[in-house]
Amino acid sequence: MSKDRYWRAISIDSISPECFPNVALYLRSGGNYVLYKDPDRMFTIEDHLRLERSRTEFLYVRSGDMDILNEFMENNLTEMLARNDLSSTAKGRILYQTSVNCVIDMFESPETAANLLRCRNMVQHIMQHVATDSHALESLKTVISHNFYIFAHAVQVAALSLLVHEKLFELAPDEMVDVGIGSLIHDYGMTFISSDVLEKNDALSGIEYYIVKQHTQKGYEYLKRCGNYSGVVLNIVRYHHERYDGNGYPTGLKGGDIPRSGQVTAICDVYSALIMDRAHRKARSHADAIKVMREDSKNGAFNPDLFEHFVAIINERQPA
Repeated sequence: MSKDRYWRAISIDSISPECFPNVALYLRSGGNYVLYKDPDRMFTIEDHLRLERSRTEFLYVRSGDMDILNEFMENNLTEMLARNDLSSTAKGRILYQTSVNCVIDMFESPETAANLLRCRNMVQHIMQHVATDSHALESLKTVISHNFYIFAHAVQVAALSLLVHEKLFELAPDEMVDVGIGSLIHDYGMTFISSDVLEKNDALSGIEYYIVKQHTQKGYEYLKRCGNYSGVVLNIVRYHHERYDGNGYPTGLKGGDIPRSGQVTAICDVYSALIMDRAHRKARSHADAIKVMREDSKNGAFNPDLFEHFVAIINERQPA
């Protein structure tokens, strides 16, 4: 297991001088973690300015301190997102990093009611952010590079899916929240796959690919047994790898038989996977990702009309 699993990133924008919890903060340098502030010392304005001058965007905390940090971040998130002295990018980093931390806990204990409530609150913040901020997707790029792929990917898929649903469909607020929750935990079934397979740098063998494909059904079955999740959430978890032409998995549903939320998540899932660095390949540009996906759409992967709507929405959010 990588030693990075014992650390969590935190944006310096979210570290409020004089009122930050008493936890140790670390810098990452050359793959090592170096103590920057011990838990007995207050994080000061001078610290903040020093880190800004050195263009340090993230510090790190030990995973064992995350309960304290998560409580602080989530209790103060509304206030931080309302601050006038923070840029849109900074607010996005705070929101997305806090969401990643929440998703990590969700994956560890999805049956815990308190984690589900936290997840609902995160979704509501993400909904508000992507609906009102034209630069909402840009902040994800820096957050993604400081977190494990599966969790950062989950937050990105949720942000994309909420944006698409907000633009294209008139959903009741509760259903929108369920869309967000389903998107955040769409890959929960990956927790049943061994790390040897998930972290493999080479192409998967046939049997390894078969094992990975089971994550949709296994995630669906476990979350259904929990009894806390709606049909919308469960549909996203189960059907986000179905293909419009019926050649997907786990059930081979085709066309309109695939629930709409599953169709949207499938598109967002592939786009996110293409534009993020993976163990076996580098990230593609937005333009390259769309080119690959358009070809896949022509070959039956996606609802063609829904895919073109997705492209139009995402193109609007690209930097000029």
